[in-house]
Amino acid sequence: MPRTLLVATRNRGKWMEIRELLADLPLELIPLDALSHLPEAVESGLSFEENALQKARFFHERTGWLTVAEDSGLIVEALGGAPGLLSARYGRNDAERIARLLAELRDVPPERRAARFVCVAALVGPGVERTFRGEVAGRIRTAPVGTGGFGYDPIFEYPPLGKTFAELTRAEKSAVSHRGQAFRQLRDFLRQHLGIAP
Repeated sequence: MPRTLLVATRNRGKWMEIRELLADLPLELIPLDALSHLPEAVESGLSFEENALQKARFFHERTGWLTVAEDSGLIVEALGGAPGLLSARYGRNDAERIARLLAELRDVPPERRAARFVCVAALVGPGVERTFRGEVAGRIRTAPVGTGGFGYDPIFEYPPLGKTFAELTRAEKSAVSHRGQAFRQLRDFLRQHLGIAP
């Protein structure tokens, strides 16, 4: 009987990426949408680590299940680190968030459009509380390109490939992305923590 891991996100794009990154573990992955009766967790932390831990603790306490939550965001140097922790609240939907960011960068030249994605995954359960961090550097395009991904992916260019995250397949993105990095660390830890053979 597989053990249960609650994946504490209601973001469909994140759920699909996380599910694929953890697919080779003998765990039953439960999305938060399957527990619609649970309230939302408050995110009042001052860092991605604090927010991720708040969410993971909140849902572990209410279910008793081993729980993973993540907090992630886009840090743009020319905007003093914005949108950062407020990445998901920069607009009502992806299109609004992208439009606002591009408007704020309208007069910023290409060489000053450096940005990075950060993801922190937090694992909370009986006797365990750990965080795992991933970062990827890139730059912000002047207009969206590509139809894949979600969030800011259409304007985040990954320089080694010369493409935005929205132009990559999910597998290509996960191989280099902030979320891919964080959840591969978490996957390796779970193998050791739960005694799962490689």
